[in-house]
Amino acid sequence: MQKPARTLLTLLLVVSSLGCIAGAPDVRSRSVLVWDRAEGRELFARGADQAVPIASITKLMTALVVLDARQPQDRIRGRGGASRIPVGAVLTRADLLRLALMSSENLAANVLGRNYPGGKPAFIRAMNARAVQLGMSRSRFVDPAGLSGSNVASARDVSRLVMAASQHPRIREFSTAERHAVALGKRQLEFRNTDSLVRDPGWEVVVQKTGFLTEAGKCLALQARIQGRDVVIVLLNSWGKYTRVADARRIRKWMESRAGG
Repeated sequence: MQKPARTLLTLLLVVSSLGCIAGAPDVRSRSVLVWDRAEGRELFARGADQAVPIASITKLMTALVVLDARQPQDRIRGRGGASRIPVGAVLTRADLLRLALMSSENLAANVLGRNYPGGKPAFIRAMNARAVQLGMSRSRFVDPAGLSGSNVASARDVSRLVMAASQHPRIREFSTAERHAVALGKRQLEFRNTDSLVRDPGWEVVVQKTGFLTEAGKCLALQARIQGRDVVIVLLNSWGKYTRVADARRIRKWMESRAGG
């Protein structure tokens, strides 16, 4: 028979544990960070300092490096790759950047890297140098598109990347556009945003990027206006088609409930 004192201790531990759970958002992503930019403080974190693959969230860094270089918006020819962009298509640098951010086009990101002064090796060096500049101490980049599982960062690092990206009007505009059509010869090809939150009238998304890779799971990083405050949400290694978006919604509801209480 279990001793009364031990039973009471077990009950107290269970109640304490439930209290901790009730005070946190019910999110399923493995690495999470919620950051209040207005107050400069962390609202919630879980596994936020662990370096993990970030998949196409990489493209936010690609955009920063491209814009830092101030290259002319000339037309560039794409060469192969798994993409809706046909081989040999000629697009402007602005269109490539828009498609990389909005619809996560891997070919677009790789073409931007190849056409950087000094080519792709110089582009990768610039990505890693920019990460150091931003204080992303647990980050490493090896390709512009995020197709490699060796592109890693912590959720805290990604929050710094999101905040830097939010300073650029073009990244804000391109990453949150619902759709974009490009002229390819005599036809128009329409691309849609990979993040359903930009189409939700209840959300005011400032900047965003989705990602998926087997090693990374489903990922989402964004800055949004919630209750009149700029909030950064980073969700890494989610599983299931809708988990990352559902987690973002759960975080918003959790913030609203805290404010209401």
